[in-house]
Amino acid sequence: MDKEDKKTSIKLFENYKVRTSWDNEKEIWYFSVVDIVGLLSGSTNPNNYWKVLKNRLRKEGSQLVTSCNQLKMQSSDGKYYKTDVLDAEGVLRLVQSIPSPKAEPFKLWLAKVGSERLDEMQDPEIAINRALQYYLAKGYSPEWINQRLKSIEIRKALTDEWQRSGVKNSEYAVLTDILTQEWSGMKTREYKDFKGLKKESLRDNMSNMELVLNMLAEVSTTEISKQRNPKTLDENKSVAKQGGSVAKEARKRLEIETGKPVITDENFLPNHRKTRQIKKKD
Repeated sequence: MDKEDKKTSIKLFENYKVRTSWDNEKEIWYFSVVDIVGLLSGSTNPNNYWKVLKNRLRKEGSQLVTSCNQLKMQSSDGKYYKTDVLDAEGVLRLVQSIPSPKAEPFKLWLAKVGSERLDEMQDPEIAINRALQYYLAKGYSPEWINQRLKSIEIRKALTDEWQRSGVKNSEYAVLTDILTQEWSGMKTREYKDFKGLKKESLRDNMSNMELVLNMLAEVSTTEISKQRNPKTLDENKSVAKQGGSVAKEARKRLEIETGKPVITDENFLPNHRKTRQIKKKD
């Protein structure tokens, strides 16, 4: 599969995360085998469980092992590793090999994931409406939601531009760190720590103004990249810094006019602590 033909994401089954990758050419989902093994078996070491099961299936001559592909997927440490994946048909065979009370509801979930993606391909508005309902259910304001949905579009344009410039998926985080630090004064992890976040999305916990400035940094980076046409990672780093500086100047001007910092520890976590504000050293 070519890089541009794959769309990676995380799907939730109950409270379990399942890494997935969509193949546009074949129009099928690929699912992380280890993630599925973990949720079905309840094992605290799903990697080892799968290793043992794979050896047993191989000895039995099962086609399940031979039908496994490998794709690079992001691990919990933020890095990308080759990961065993199966399509939906292979996953159904896998389910039969693991005794689990979750088997039947998981099969229904698997069918739902596939139909949702095909529906979204036919009508992208479905995906937008699904995201809208998700954020409304979480208690976000309509104004914030409009900004957030726009930020998704702008982020996609930026990653498309990075891809055109030859940037690898595993390098997106490096460039995002540079861009974020330039306009906010903090790297992404530092920003999340300040807001009391762990694995939660930083953008989902930004205020309207933080979102706007982050969008300005990203759209500026995209437009500068189109003009400069960077060819190397170092050149893309320079462009990301320049794009972030556009938003930094806007932040500094706004803080002068309002007399208060833009960046706060405000988040959308339950019972979050009282908001405090900071102004990072430029």
